[in-house]
Amino acid sequence: MAVFTEGTPCWVEAQLPDLEAGKRFYRELFGWTFDPDRDEALSGGKRVAGLVPKRDGRMPTTWTVYLATENAGTLAARIKAAGGQMIMEPYPVGPFGVLALAADPGGAVFGLRQAGDDAGFEKTMLPGSFCWMEVYTRERDAVDTFYASVFGYLGRQVEPGEEGRESDFDYRVWSPPGSRAGDDTAFGGRAVLTDAFPAAMPGHVLVYFAVADCDATCETAVALGGRVTNPPFDTPYGRIAVLHDNQGARFAILAEPPDEPAATSPAADRASGPATEPADGPASDSAEPVESSEKPAAPSGDMN
Repeated sequence: MAVFTEGTPCWVEAQLPDLEAGKRFYRELFGWTFDPDRDEALSGGKRVAGLVPKRDGRMPTTWTVYLATENAGTLAARIKAAGGQMIMEPYPVGPFGVLALAADPGGAVFGLRQAGDDAGFEKTMLPGSFCWMEVYTRERDAVDTFYASVFGYLGRQVEPGEEGRESDFDYRVWSPPGSRAGDDTAFGGRAVLTDAFPAAMPGHVLVYFAVADCDATCETAVALGGRVTNPPFDTPYGRIAVLHDNQGARFAILAEPPDEPAATSPAADRASGPATEPADGPASDSAEPVESSEKPAAPSGDMN
């Protein structure tokens, strides 16, 4: 079973009002199949995501990233002590282990997952699977301190000149504890919600999926009843777009440049405008050899 470094992405899950409609959408979009016994999506027979029915209409229709932990209870206490809050305290979910929902000081919601009979992803960084996460916030300093103190994230502030951006460009790339901060170990990043974003947009986490063809995936999504909120655009890390599925859940897609490994933080090329959110690969550690898509230091490929 793959082992993920504490605090790194190990699972993503969508809560949907119509589960069967969601399965049809993602089956056509990403080629997913579905485990008949568990609410899990498979790509090439490997676990890549969860689709679950939304049981409370007050909850948003959304994709949630889950961060790995060895002890959800201990981590929940650290989150509260560091200025975050627990939306759902740790609760057992049978073979899935222990789950929880939390929010950082800027209001961005994320999950915790303490492994059960599996640790989460069996495949990442390849088309049809997770490849990056981004936290968007208006509380930059508090959020940077929170993730460093709670999860031990190592941050590298992106220099605006490196990306050809204006001097007020503000993006931070995260690497897991125990590594060396840098593009080759990055699994996600933090962007600032500037005045270019709608004032009502709260702090949030954006989940990215790898695809083979960004434009074709957008066309398919629209044909299936989804919508494109940020049309495809090129970055040094690949071609990116932001979409909503046919029930409103928001996510991003990334197609790497042909025959080239992705660089570091795709979002760094987009964080200055509304919903234009780039990204690059995640980083969790796998205890087993994995099939790689050439993204450095990520838990890429098939993970068992």
